[in-house]
Amino acid sequence: MQDIFQLAYWIPLLPLLGALINGLGRQYLNKTAAGLLGSGTVLGSFVLSLLTFFQVKAGHSEVVTYFNFIDVASLRIPFAFQLDALSSLFLLIITGVGFLIHVYSTAYMHEESSAQFARYFSYLNLFVFSMLLLVMGANYVILFMGWEGVGLCSYLLIGYWFKNPAYTAAANKAFIMNRIGDLAFLVALFWIITKTGVVSFQEFFNFVQQHQFTEKFSATDITVITVLFFIGATGKSAQLPLYTWLPDAMAGPTPVSALIHAATMVTAGIYLIARSNLLYSLAPHTLHLISWVGLLTALLAASIAVAQNDIKKVLAYSTVSQLGFMFLALGTGAYGAAVFHVMTHAFFKALLFLGSGSVIHAMGGEQDIRNMGGLSKKLRITYLTFLIGCIAIAGIPPFSGFFSKDAILLSVFLHSPLQYVVALFAALLTAFYMFRLLFLTFSGRFRGTQEQAHHVHESPLAMTLPLMVLAVLSIIGGWVGIPAVLVPDAEALSHFLSPVIPMQSHIVSHETEYALMALSTGLVVAMVGAAWMRYRNYQPGKPAPAFIQLLENKWYVDELYQKLIVRPLALLAAWLRTVVEAKGIDGLVNGVGRAVQYSARQLRFVQSGQVGLYVLLMVLSMALLLIVQFFIRK
Repeated sequence: MQDIFQLAYWIPLLPLLGALINGLGRQYLNKTAAGLLGSGTVLGSFVLSLLTFFQVKAGHSEVVTYFNFIDVASLRIPFAFQLDALSSLFLLIITGVGFLIHVYSTAYMHEESSAQFARYFSYLNLFVFSMLLLVMGANYVILFMGWEGVGLCSYLLIGYWFKNPAYTAAANKAFIMNRIGDLAFLVALFWIITKTGVVSFQEFFNFVQQHQFTEKFSATDITVITVLFFIGATGKSAQLPLYTWLPDAMAGPTPVSALIHAATMVTAGIYLIARSNLLYSLAPHTLHLISWVGLLTALLAASIAVAQNDIKKVLAYSTVSQLGFMFLALGTGAYGAAVFHVMTHAFFKALLFLGSGSVIHAMGGEQDIRNMGGLSKKLRITYLTFLIGCIAIAGIPPFSGFFSKDAILLSVFLHSPLQYVVALFAALLTAFYMFRLLFLTFSGRFRGTQEQAHHVHESPLAMTLPLMVLAVLSIIGGWVGIPAVLVPDAEALSHFLSPVIPMQSHIVSHETEYALMALSTGLVVAMVGAAWMRYRNYQPGKPAPAFIQLLENKWYVDELYQKLIVRPLALLAAWLRTVVEAKGIDGLVNGVGRAVQYSARQLRFVQSGQVGLYVLLMVLSMALLLIVQFFIRK
């Protein structure tokens, strides 16, 4: 056990080495070597993560300290990793799903040149390294280092095809919007250091328990820190109002979308709040805020997804909506249910994104689902696995999404019946738009071009094998969280996480639980039927109603941000540049320069070389000195 924990530093180090070798040697490595190196390092991290998980499951957890990262006066910040139930679970998700995405990428990116192929895998490895650093860090500083790392890597990967201005704009948007949340995180971190003098999780939580609601750590401190952390989480995990970067992140290659949306970046905010659950349990007002922001995000994003026609945009808004459900669970105090949904969502969302990549690959780059249809006959594996993903995300038993969604809805029902009704409606929209996507893509007649019909074919094994593995996980992945009402002494995941996240005690009858399950499942099946009736034989060309056009344009939120925020800031920047900088600062500096030049030009005339002028200046100087001395003596 001790040896395995001491070797834990190899878990993030292997992807980092892969990133360095692929990045520095991209001019010399061929595609096979780059792909094997990129995928192999993540596989090695997965094996070590698996060993670590089993040790933690056996009842062991440890903080492994390597050296003091910062040691100034009374502030000591060690470079340390915390290996416990929460971090070990996230390690499995990141490295397991990340490895499958790497394998998928070896085939999906095969048309890239060798140098660009290696550059891509270098960025991908660096992304995994940053996320591993984030979840393994034993204090908020190490967590923040990984937090910033995933922000940088998202910029690099979203703008991977940097010669396209639209893609670089999407990368800039993601980077800038994340900086808003990152600033809040940084302020919270400094607040913690100022008030407590510690940043390690164990020391900080011990301090909070000893000094909560006292002068040393008042209710105001708790509220401010939790709200600031939440603002940071809204940026990284794409919640209102900082969610608009995530749909635009589809500019990157499809495997990148799967990595960002399923296994890494967007789950960082969930991890931060789940890790800080002791602090948030003392901040009921912050939890109330989180629950409503999550609920509104889930509903807004689901409504937009109903009318999107880009296959990746539908999945992108689906991710925003599902993240809203996770934050809703956090806001009701169901931290375990939120983490459970992170796990199941990683399985079926990675499956759906990689499945969409398989469709795009078969369609020669086409992403508009109105130009697809009838693909189930030629893309059998992609279709069946995509169907499994849709069933899982819709929450139909016994697939994984049912159990995690049911845990969230039960917690919301006990917390607020009003929020439960809204959340249930958002869940029904999820079922509708996902099966709309499925039927428009795979059912009916083919609506593409003849050339596309001629070239449609199933993806290679390197792409379909990860789909099949993820499909199996999407079916059975939720069984670790089967509620006790269905199987006595179940809820294995909750028991596993209990040392870090206390188990919730639901005071509700079995009859109520059964009724809630039956209600949600019945309504979801009805929404699937409605989508089948509406889209199984879709015919393009019909004008969309005004409300659907509103949804197609995403409630004009981007346009609203453009008018209220981006344009005024651009005008302010232009005024500062042309008036304050050009006429003020530059004017002052240039004026000093011109004054020096003018005085120099005038003074140079006294250096004429004429002796008479020098004698005159000497006499005048002597007279001036005498006058000055006279007045001084007076």
